Amino acid sequence: MAPDSEREKLAATFDTAAATYANARPTYPDALFDDLVATTGIRPGAHLLEVGSGPGIATTPLADRGFRITCLEPGPALAAAARTRLAGRDVDVVTTRFEDWRPTGTYALVYAATSWHWLDPDTRFARAAEVLETGGHLAFWTATHVIPYDGDPFFTELQAVYDAIGEGLPEGTPVPRPQELPDERASIESSGRFEVVAIRQYDWETTHDAASYIDLLSTFSGHIAMESWQRERLFAEIRTRLAARPDGQLRRHWGAVLHVARRLG
Repeated sequence: MAPDSEREKLAATFDTAAATYANARPTYPDALFDDLVATTGIRPGAHLLEVGSGPGIATTPLADRGFRITCLEPGPALAAAARTRLAGRDVDVVTTRFEDWRPTGTYALVYAATSWHWLDPDTRFARAAEVLETGGHLAFWTATHVIPYDGDPFFTELQAVYDAIGEGLPEGTPVPRPQELPDERASIESSGRFEVVAIRQYDWETTHDAASYIDLLSTFSGHIAMESWQRERLFAEIRTRLAARPDGQLRRHWGAVLHVARRLG
């Protein structure tokens, strides 16, 4: 976990990419939402709280399953994009940080899609527990780049470019593999606020041409924070390398770890 100042600075970068984020980021597998609903036992009409909703990518599937959702999104541009995307659904988007928000009721589920790690690690479990009804659940997951053993070699080859621009991986960094991602069971249990109900992993694949892959990278905090010359060199290499492929495309594999926990007490 990055120090507080660095974490908050990087978290704030996403709003600058709001126009791209909604279209460039992938949706999550339907199976993840089906399992979340089945595991928690939430019923249509239940009131859910989403923390860090972004433009509503994870909101839409749950709203379409009949849930009432309050979304907290600190980025004004991302919150505006979410309101547009979710118009006509039973969703209220509030422009605020979870840490600053003052609740007026309780919720059956608090969930965070690729945003839990941006929250204050000293208070996030306590804050979630405070706003959950008796027997309520917390759920969070990420969308992480994973590399299958038979995956696209593009990413291994591209590491030389990251090294050249000073953004290489630290020596000894493990290669993330599908179904082999670490989970956060220990942090859930050590919070003293929740008991783990389920931890499940999912993987899926997306296909990109150079333009769509560059758009995707432009929504990641680490790439947004790069110097302009670093991005320009990296993106130029991506265009050149994909132009040399017959179909001009790459395959990117994703992994997600769904954590579901029940509030204690």
